[in-house]
Amino acid sequence: MKKILEFGGVAAAIVLIAFGVAAVVLGFQGKNTVVSSLKAEQITGTPDMTPKGIADEAKAAGLKNISLPTCSVASQQVDTGARARCFAQYMRIHALEATGGFVYAQMGQYQAKPGTPKAQLTPDGATSNAAYAVTDPKTNQPVSNGARNVWVTETALTTALNTSYMADQLGNFGIVVGIALLLSGIGFLIVALGGIHTDSFLAGWFYRRRQVKDAASRSKPVSA
Repeated sequence: MKKILEFGGVAAAIVLIAFGVAAVVLGFQGKNTVVSSLKAEQITGTPDMTPKGIADEAKAAGLKNISLPTCSVASQQVDTGARARCFAQYMRIHALEATGGFVYAQMGQYQAKPGTPKAQLTPDGATSNAAYAVTDPKTNQPVSNGARNVWVTETALTTALNTSYMADQLGNFGIVVGIALLLSGIGFLIVALGGIHTDSFLAGWFYRRRQVKDAASRSKPVSA
């Protein structure tokens, strides 16, 4: 039983250290994947992507009750998770400027005909009722709401950028957890070895090996 406990303590410490190393490696690999994927998209922040620049634009567009970014990626390459999230925040403001401050749920699917009843209009002045939509004479199909399409496209892109940010944060989390496991494993190993009594199996094995080495070194002839 004593042997099992001794080997179990050492084995548990080794497992913790191994998992710690694996977590750190995977964390760095995840962060490298985020960086390489973002670099491949060749995204660069526009000159107005500063807190002051976007505040002036939002004021000129008449946007109210919105959260403005406090970060800056003006003329910077978006190659990290933090910059991707910052860029996504500016993209949202740009989309609001294009839609007049309306979000997806406030916009109709189609352009509304003149004289459309108010009950059939959405807050942005469009409609989701095809019967009151402007019809394309070439296709005889309702004309889609361009502002709504801009919002859909912006949402898809910002979601991808925010996902990159989340992946980068998960990489950081993996590294932190890995370091914690490493330290725990090393500490557990020290405790396990420190708690071994001199009459235990592992201690006896260690001391026997040490005695054999010392005896072998003493038996070697001394060169003149």
